[in-house]
Amino acid sequence: MTGSTDQIQGYHAHIYYDNDASPIAARLRAMLAADFSADIDTLIGGEVGPHPTQQMPVLFRKEAFQHVVPWLMLNRQGLNILVHPLTNDEYDDHTSNALWLGVPVKLKLDTLRRAGYAAELLPTTG
Repeated sequence: MTGSTDQIQGYHAHIYYDNDASPIAARLRAMLAADFSADIDTLIGGEVGPHPTQQMPVLFRKEAFQHVVPWLMLNRQGLNILVHPLTNDEYDDHTSNALWLGVPVKLKLDTLRRAGYAAELLPTTG
């Protein structure tokens, strides 16, 4: 059975970086904020949920996908990025439904649920 895009509530992009690339991630954050109306979190300096390293989450509405993702493709400056939909299955969203820009990062999949997301993880802008 195929899924319907109607179940997509938005998208997350997780921009991964290490200590050396922290300035690059900060510049990328500033550029994203200047160019898009998206919920851009601060740089997260440690493991959170399935993300085993430092990352910066970007939340955006599904209508913005066609603008945000191509921009990330051309401006990621060597950083690895996970883009995934927000449906009612966190596990599938981070695995079989995910798009990677750069090299995939090994996620901690045991932290993911086969359920939807809390309201604070859904986009409110962009």
